[in-house]
Parts: sequence; C-alpha cells; structure tokens
Amino acid sequence: MISNVRVRFAPAPTGLLHIGNARTALFNFLFAKRNQGTFVLRIEDTDLERSTDTSIDRIIEDLKWLRISWDEGPDQVGNVGPYRQSQRVSTYREFADRLSQEGKSYKCFCSEERLEILRKEQLSKGKMPRYDGRCRSLSKEEIAKMESSGLQPVLRFRVGAGPILFEDLIHGKMRFDSAGIGDFIIVRSDGMAAYNFACIIDDHLMQITHVIRGEDHLSNTPRQILLYQALSWQPPIFAHHPLILGLDRSPLSKRYGATAVSQYRDEGFLPEALQNYLVLLGWTPPSGEEILSFERMVEEFSIQNISRSAPIYNRKKLEWLNSFYIRAKEEGQLSKILTPYLQKAGIRFDQLDPHRLNQISGVLKENLVLLSQVEEYLGIFFDEKFFFEDRAKNVLLDSKNREILHSVLNILEDSSEIGSDEENSLLARLEKMTGYKGKDLYAPLRAAVTGKTKGPELVKTLPLLGKERIIKRLKMALELT
Repeated sequence: MISNVRVRFAPAPTGLLHIGNARTALFNFLFAKRNQGTFVLRIEDTDLERSTDTSIDRIIEDLKWLRISWDEGPDQVGNVGPYRQSQRVSTYREFADRLSQEGKSYKCFCSEERLEILRKEQLSKGKMPRYDGRCRSLSKEEIAKMESSGLQPVLRFRVGAGPILFEDLIHGKMRFDSAGIGDFIIVRSDGMAAYNFACIIDDHLMQITHVIRGEDHLSNTPRQILLYQALSWQPPIFAHHPLILGLDRSPLSKRYGATAVSQYRDEGFLPEALQNYLVLLGWTPPSGEEILSFERMVEEFSIQNISRSAPIYNRKKLEWLNSFYIRAKEEGQLSKILTPYLQKAGIRFDQLDPHRLNQISGVLKENLVLLSQVEEYLGIFFDEKFFFEDRAKNVLLDSKNREILHSVLNILEDSSEIGSDEENSLLARLEKMTGYKGKDLYAPLRAAVTGKTKGPELVKTLPLLGKERIIKRLKMALELT
C-alpha cells in the first residue's frame, strides 16, 4: 500500500461523459481505494465557450450512477478548492506573473493565420509543427507598440534544450527531446490559462501524488514536467493507460456502439456490469476471474498490471456481463430497476399489483440482456400490449397446430385451476392429456398465449397468465385466418 495517495479525475464539461473517460475515472477511484487515499473530482472548464453547467451536472450524475464517488469536488468541498478551473483564474494569473518576472515566459503576438502557414510549411518539409520563436526576443518598445495598437498577446513558455525524462508506471522509462516541443502557450489571449499550465498548478496545489490518465495525454507530460521544473515543484507520478479501440483498431466511436455512459444507462445496462466491463479493458485481475464485485476490484487492482496494448471494445462481452448481473438480482430488486422502462412503455403502475410485477421480473430475468428489452415481453403479461408477431401467426395457421390448440382449449375449459409446481404443471398435464410432447406442443402453445415464438419458460409463464387469459388468447389464435 502507498501512503498519502491523492489522485484526480478532471473532465472538461463540453459534452457527455464518454466511457473512455469513465474508465479513467474508475482506474483513479480504484487506485485511491486500494491505497486508502483521496479521490478528487476537478472540473476543467477553461474552455468558456463550450463548457456548460448542464454538462457538469450530467457528468456528476453519470459518475454517481456508475458508483464512482469522490472525496473532494465541486459538490464535496475540501481544503484545496475551488474545484472548477473557471473559479481559479486569479491563482493561474499569480503563477503566470511569476514566470514572466523570472524571464521564463514571453508575450507572443503572432496571428492564427501566421501560425497556420508556419504549421503547413513545416509539415510539407516533413518536420513536426512547432513555434519558431519569432516573438521570443521582442523588445519592451516593440511589445508596448503592439499592445497600444490593440493586439492581445498570448503568453508562451520558454523551452530550453536537453532531454525530458520521467518514469511512467505503465510504459516505463520515457524520454522526450525539448527541441521537438517548441515554446508553447500557457496563457491564452483572453487571459485564461491554457490546459497544461492550469493542470500543473491545480495538481500541485491540490497535492496530487499520481496522475492516471489516457495515453492521448502522453505528449502533454513533457510540457508539464518543464513547467514543474520552472516553478521548482516536484512532479507527480504519471501513469498513461492505452485508449479503448474499436474492432478496426481505430479510436472507439459510435460505429461500434454507444460511447456515452448515459446511452448505456438508457439502453438498460446495469452500473455494476458496465463498471465490471470497463475495469477489464486492458487490465487482468491476478485471480483471472471476470465477474468481479467492487470489493474484489479494489482488492486486486494494480496500475502496474495494466497492459500497454490497447484494449478492443467487445459489446458481446459487455452484454454477457449485463445478463449475468440481471439474473443475479432478486425479483424485488429487479422490478424496481425495471420500473422506469415499464413506465416509458406506457404501463400504469397505479393499477399494477407489486407482487405480480415481482413474479414477472423473476420470469423475465433469464431472457433479458438489456433492461430496455423488457418492452419486447410486455405483451405476454399485459393485454393492452398483446399482439401476434408474424412468425407466431405462421405457426398458428398450420393445420396440425390448430388441432393441437383446439384440444388444449377443450381441456382448459373443462379443467380446474392451473398448477404451479413442476410435477403438476399445466404443461405436464397437457402433454399427458393431448398425447403431444416437447416442441410439438410447446411451439403452438407459446405462439398462441404469448404471441411470440421465443420467450421465457412456459412452465413459469402460464401460471402468471392465469386460466381465463390463456383461454381468451387461445380463442384469439384460433380465429386467425
């Protein structure tokens, strides 16, 4: 166990929470829990044009749904706040002034047009784009003249020479050459701190010990280390995990399914299933098991065991995990979770018997891969949703099947209540009394009383339907032409 661990998850509130970012949050959360440390939620809303309070609310809502909690954040105030970067502008300005006074930064008046031309020229020559230092040596008089003309400068950091070295917990020893970086912007022309500058100030003042993030940030790390050195601060320990890829090994996109956590929730994935799946993307627990409770994740999680290879998104595996967690739910739990999906489908709960709903949930949980699929089965149990699917109609129009259903109808109209135990079930009695068994009986009976050719076990479904409803549906089936 590492002592005094402090980690952070720092999303930009410019849209929905992507599952890639949710995975980063989960890794940080587990690392903090594993080491009895502190998990900080920081909102990086320096992009004032694109950041919204609505996005912040949605991110917080999605993290909480995913059962990721934090010790400090916008809604959980600690001693090193505020936890929104837009509220920390004066702090950034203080350190920007310090770097300027020490000659470690300078004002740059180059236009976007010039920088774009420079970038294209460098690329055409096979060079990495970097600032050419044109404003590095401007005199005080030149600066004053440009500012008096109304030009708003950015503040650039002076990058020196030599290698930048650091140890990454996942990738090992890393080396970058300062010559390939170029003087980068630390304060934009609107006065707002740029990402790399705001990030290192916040991480230092919030006493972050480990920065765990996606490897798309790997190129930012040398810049941040240079800033740490310029301010005489000790950098945190870095760990850059591979990003999730699609089946074609390109960055995960909507082509291979949902990308936002809220979309998975709407589809009917359980939070524990998505959490379990995300932690397995690029990390294998020492036990080798795939079904992991949160307690087991905390017990086994290790940053060093995250693979350097990018994980491939596999929706089938996620669905398999989700179906497992659905089946593991008690009937009462599942019925509560299904309630929003039933309401969306138009089922009136003020007229619904809770005990019957629990029974329906218990029958359906063997068939559900997603909670939203419950709507496919509502017609079985609720008359207002009942109809015969085309495949079921084909089964019901077969002459032999119609004979079987006539026999079943006659038996039911003359019989007592439907048995609910296995030995005395309606199916067992019908097999005995009609002389038909297995598929010969089950296929037409299922089509008639459920309107479908597939679904939950008939032996469990029929008692829930009740004798009167079964008879009514048999008659409807036999009236089909």
